[in-house]
Amino acid sequence: MRILVGITGGIAAYKAVGVVRLLAEAGHDVKVIPTANALRFVGAATLEALSKNSVDPDLYTDVADVKHVALGQSADLIIVAPATASFIARTAAGLGDDLLSSSILASRAPILIAPAMHTEMWENPSTVANVATLRARGINVLEPAVGRLTGEDSGKGRMPEPEAIVDAALNLFVPQDLAGVKVLITAGGTREPIDSVRFIGNNSSGLMGLALFKAAQSRGADVRLVAANLQVDLTPSQVDVSTTKELREALIELAPTTDVLIMAAAVSDYRIESPSDVKLKKANLGSSPTLTLVENPDLLAEFGARRSKSHQPTLVGFAAETLSGEELVASARKKLQAKSVDLVVANDVTGGAVFGSDTTAIELVSASAESSFEGSKLEASHAILDWIVSARK
Repeated sequence: MRILVGITGGIAAYKAVGVVRLLAEAGHDVKVIPTANALRFVGAATLEALSKNSVDPDLYTDVADVKHVALGQSADLIIVAPATASFIARTAAGLGDDLLSSSILASRAPILIAPAMHTEMWENPSTVANVATLRARGINVLEPAVGRLTGEDSGKGRMPEPEAIVDAALNLFVPQDLAGVKVLITAGGTREPIDSVRFIGNNSSGLMGLALFKAAQSRGADVRLVAANLQVDLTPSQVDVSTTKELREALIELAPTTDVLIMAAAVSDYRIESPSDVKLKKANLGSSPTLTLVENPDLLAEFGARRSKSHQPTLVGFAAETLSGEELVASARKKLQAKSVDLVVANDVTGGAVFGSDTTAIELVSASAESSFEGSKLEASHAILDWIVSARK
């Protein structure tokens, strides 16, 4: 896409560099339009190096090219980050007194504004009214983050992080085909304690589950996340679990009200029969300790069997195998039938492939069809959600 990134004159202008970098690395054609005051906080050379495009904020150069009209008309998306209270006020008033504001007036592209200012300025009645005016016109204004501001004070008014801004901007182009749909996703990997220090676990990074969460949220879904040993907090409603028992308890509570259940977490097949509450000493264990394992419940099969005529959520399971090609598909189809699920997402993890990686290769196997996908885990998540949307029609 052709994206204009406007930067206005606030201390958070340095964070806009991250927005430009993320967009450029994603393959978008990024044109940066800083205001004159913005260049007091961040240099044109930095913005040119990252965007691979020249930076000229002057409305009165190349006048014959009518560049503010050319920029506005060619833009697929406009992002302004940071947006000061002054910029918001001038935009609400429809002023076009510099290249950025004139380009905005000359554009029909979606606009995303990321405000950054002190709490008192954000809550000032003038700013509140100006933001309401912009939103009424269809301009997307993000809520500022809460955190440390310029100086020693903290509060609401901090510019959202670059990743959040880019996600919000690109989500403007994502179909809202899961709006109102309740989606429950498990992510990560369970751990079964041996003692108070050691555990039996697996190599799951949780990146696929996190990508699914972001993709479903971007498509308008009401998403709940059950996170097994993840070191991130994506949402205030996130349920953190560690063991298979805790994961099962969370699913028993949440699954009855969900429309789609995506079981992306890697669940331990076995647990220690009698884990110790204290650390076991090596000197007491000997050179060949024996651990007695007992089988954990098969959660995918259990929740497949729990579905009834009155409540049949779409159920998606995952299968990590050291198989490829037709053998991988055959194994996935066997799992599909044995566990009464609607879709199995299978991948070949031979040699640790895809663990901790941002990319993946998957087979989507359902009762009526099968397909392959290779790309980023976020793109793979959208492929899975495309199937879910189609199946729910």
